[in-house]
Amino acid sequence: MIEPSLALYGDAFERVDRHLEELLGATGVRYCLLVDRKGFVLSHKEALWAPRPPALDSVATLVASNAAATAALANMLGERTFSEQIHQGENGTLYVESVGDQALLTLIFDASVPLGRVKVQTKKIITQVAAILAELQDAPPVQFSEDFSKGASALLDDLLG
Repeated sequence: MIEPSLALYGDAFERVDRHLEELLGATGVRYCLLVDRKGFVLSHKEALWAPRPPALDSVATLVASNAAATAALANMLGERTFSEQIHQGENGTLYVESVGDQALLTLIFDASVPLGRVKVQTKKIITQVAAILAELQDAPPVQFSEDFSKGASALLDDLLG
């Protein structure tokens, strides 16, 4: 089974979540997602006024796939990487910015939001989010004791019969 490349939890998750909330407020975008490069949503925020979001798991998978294809194009053109992607339609825009080698910050917004504001505010937040993700690389993996596993199994048996 494919698993996310990052385990974003606890204090690190809360700090990333606050940065996404800040970005949402500073830019006026509808949706803000932090996606790993395998296509898993690590964190997301949406504006209170935003309409029902698209299927975020599908968006994450397609964004990660597109980033992989874009990386291959960059390589073919002699670039190490292209750090951002912009997909602009008549009514909406999808902006994707790399957060180091681990994740992609994805923003979805309508035509009323200036792209320049989104880019400036995103660059401010990316440095902070990248630092949090870098901390996670050095963190030891979460270890559950045998008692936890037995307790969880017993709870599931009780719930599911």
